[in-house]
Amino acid sequence: MDQHTIHERFAAAKAFLGEGRRILISGHRSPDGDALGSMIALARLLRAAGHEAVATADVHALGKPGFLEGVKDLLPLRKLRRCKFDVFFYVDCSAPDRLPPEARPFAEKLPTITIDHHATSAEAGAVSIIDPHAAATGELVWQFAKWMEWPIDRAVAEALWVALVTDTGRFAYDSTRPATLRAACDLLKHGVRTAYINDVIYCSFPLKAMELKRRAWRSLHIWKNRRVAEVSLTRDDFREVRGSKADAEDVIEIPRQTAKNEVALFFYQIPDRTHETRVSIRTRDPWDATAIAAQFGGGGHLRASGCTVKGSIALAKRLVRKAVREMMK
Repeated sequence: MDQHTIHERFAAAKAFLGEGRRILISGHRSPDGDALGSMIALARLLRAAGHEAVATADVHALGKPGFLEGVKDLLPLRKLRRCKFDVFFYVDCSAPDRLPPEARPFAEKLPTITIDHHATSAEAGAVSIIDPHAAATGELVWQFAKWMEWPIDRAVAEALWVALVTDTGRFAYDSTRPATLRAACDLLKHGVRTAYINDVIYCSFPLKAMELKRRAWRSLHIWKNRRVAEVSLTRDDFREVRGSKADAEDVIEIPRQTAKNEVALFFYQIPDRTHETRVSIRTRDPWDATAIAAQFGGGGHLRASGCTVKGSIALAKRLVRKAVREMMK
């Protein structure tokens, strides 16, 4: 999406904001740094502009980004059914079915504005601000804030900084572009505690997260002449450790770090009542992660995608391995 089109979408979003003061903001289920940072920043910016804005999430599944100022203001999902809103934003979420179940009804009945950067995102709602070239949804939220001429304080800047660094691998991924660094430079003007944030997110892990990594290491399987590597965590692993998906956020880096790796896979089952296996996929040039994820109703980015397979980990491995072999022929 070119800048002219994005600015047209910003103007349309501004018009909708003029029609209602009560605004709900959600990201995808189990929000990562980009989703949570974008939600918190947008809610704070809107409140400063005079709106009654609140972000919602499962406050028990935030993981490392849960240190951000503004987490205490999140509305728990269980309280949504008692609330009324005029406008609904969802951010960093490629489709309404990736929203928390409690938030989906608002996407169906309210004027909805989407802000996202996933390559597989479909335009939905009244206004769609979708740019697959943006390195993070937080980059688009920053652009929107600058276009609206909203002042940015340190809390907003740190939330957007977390969005940027987590989705770009600390500005190391191919998705990093000049616009990403321009956003980062502007955020630094507002007192972002870069060293502190780096320590919290990348240099400090609870024991349950370390134990999940240990178990994942034990499951490491490398195949196709070291070009493909995979790890897995079962529902029992999470229960025994008393961990959540947030505690395993960077487990995908284990197979990705193996020498000569081109496709990395992480199979896991969170401790719920479903019989589903979730799959995180990372690829290197020339492979497209979305080509695998899309076969199972998933999506994401060229080099980082995910999907859900209905069935056991063993079934998911058979199906996904077959898809990888077909892609790499």
